This record gives sequence, structure tokens and C-alpha cells, in this order.
Amino acid sequence: MEIFNVLAAAAASFFFGALWYMVLSGPWMAASGVAQGADGKPLNASNPRPYILSAVSAVLVAGMMRHVLAASGVTSISGGAIAGFGIGAFLIVPWMMMNNEFAGKPFQLTVIDGGYAVIGCTLIGTVLMAF
Repeated sequence: MEIFNVLAAAAASFFFGALWYMVLSGPWMAASGVAQGADGKPLNASNPRPYILSAVSAVLVAGMMRHVLAASGVTSISGGAIAGFGIGAFLIVPWMMMNNEFAGKPFQLTVIDGGYAVIGCTLIGTVLMAF
């Protein structure tokens, strides 16, 4: 059932993102300008909305990637990984960079968020083709 592949791929990317941003939380908060409390955590840390929207976004990206990989005839795990890498590196990151530059954000934000997009999409492509 393709929906389970999509959900598994989305989960892989989502949980990788949790680890990625835990490790890079300090530099990311500084680059993004997120307001912090006295404890060093974001002021909106208890708000579930960003987490819900992140999970929904991961499912949407995984679902569309499944469609693109199927339409492109990708059938191998390595092909899924390469396609995912390309989608992250050559579609998502340039768009992020453009938005961040116009918003006057530090380039480090593009590097951090872009790194997640590339690795996350690579994971999605890999998991989609693993089943």
C-alpha cells in the first residue's frame, strides 16, 4: 500500500529533522531570529502548530516525491536516494535561498535549513524505494 510507504518516508524525514534541529538549535535560532526565553528555548516551544504543520508538510513532500519517482520510472533504492538528493539540492534549497536573501536573513540559515531539505529528501527517496 503506497500510503504506508509515503507515511514511512515522511516519518523518516520528520524524525531526522528533529535530530538535525536539536543539534543545530543554537545556530539556527541565531540565524533565524527566533525569540528565546531565559531558558534558551524558543518562546513558542510549547506551541504544537509548527510540529503539526511540519508533519503535514513531510507527508505532502513524500507524497509528491512518490508520484514524481513513479512517473520518472525510478525503481531502485539508489535511484530514489539520488532523485531525493536532486530534489532537495536543486529545487528546494534554491527556493529557500531566494526567500532568505530577499528577507535579509543570514546565509547560515539557508545552509542549516537547506542541509535538512537535502538530507530529508534523500531519506524520503530512499525509504520510498525501499518498499
